[in-house]
Amino acid sequence: MTETGPDGIGTLRRVLLVVTAVVQVSLGVPPLVSHPHGPGAVISFVVLGLVAVVCAFWVLPRRPLPWPVAALGTAAVLAASVAATAALPPDGHFLDAHWSYGLVGWHLLVLLVDRVPLLLAALGAHTALDVAQFALAGTPDREEIGGAGVVLLGVTSFQLGVLLLTRALVRTARQAAEAAAERERAETRTALARRWEEDLRAGFAGQLGATVPLLADLADGVLDPRAEETRSRCALAATQLRRLFAENDDVPDPLVHEVRACVHVAERRGLAVSLAVSGAPVPVPTDVRRELTGPVAVALSGARERARVSLLRTGTEVRVAVITDGVAGSTGDGGTATGRVEVERGTYGGQARMEARWRTS
Repeated sequence: MTETGPDGIGTLRRVLLVVTAVVQVSLGVPPLVSHPHGPGAVISFVVLGLVAVVCAFWVLPRRPLPWPVAALGTAAVLAASVAATAALPPDGHFLDAHWSYGLVGWHLLVLLVDRVPLLLAALGAHTALDVAQFALAGTPDREEIGGAGVVLLGVTSFQLGVLLLTRALVRTARQAAEAAAERERAETRTALARRWEEDLRAGFAGQLGATVPLLADLADGVLDPRAEETRSRCALAATQLRRLFAENDDVPDPLVHEVRACVHVAERRGLAVSLAVSGAPVPVPTDVRRELTGPVAVALSGARERARVSLLRTGTEVRVAVITDGVAGSTGDGGTATGRVEVERGTYGGQARMEARWRTS
């Protein structure tokens, strides 16, 4: 898991770590060398440097800083601050020799920038400890108190300003990421709607492609409406169109709904059709449903007086079978073949039988 997400905390933390390293080297080393300090000063400087180095293992690759590392690092930084302040020379509080006061705040920003309440508490504790050590070091006069107040106000306001700027950048990055995600979702919805519309148009065009020539031949007198073949073609076209309309209905069991649509057209033509459905519903893709119901449309369009339709669903396959008193396969396949559905045709005992089988796995 990284911190390169919408909040952008990882990048901000890397910037803060670089600033901390620069401040420690450029503003911490000169006063530490040029002013007399107790032995705790060097140890505190090393501890602060080690905290920055340990944090770098997570901050540089922009990974979240683990909570134990943040907690132990904060405790180490505050302890180093107390030790460094205790090692100051006499009357060195909040003056050039007090190198640790401004530096510690940057370490706390690196450790707790994503935990603002804890960061504010740590900064407050850091300031309170330094002020307490300043007061206990002796009775400061008015000039010393004024100078300390200026340093306190300057350093604290600057670091709090950095914190506010950081949170503003985080909030802006989050809002930009949310807006981008919403645009992406809208584009995805638009693309899906466009694809659905194109598929729908293609389906209608495919069915109308067989219907329009039939209507043109009837209008031109090429086909005889009284001929058996013409009536079968008209019945097939009507069944296919009714099945196509049924594809767009929002129903719990689309396959049964489309089979019933085919049966309904046949019944309107006066056929006696029985329908038997067994097995629990299973999800069937639209193109597979077209292939499964294609033989139903073909068989029913060629039936004379009666037909029997059965739909069987198991855990491994879906089978649709039709038995009629017509001729098997006399009017085409009735669907767009993709090779996923097996179709068998035959005549048994004077009856035509067609069966479509799709294996679910």
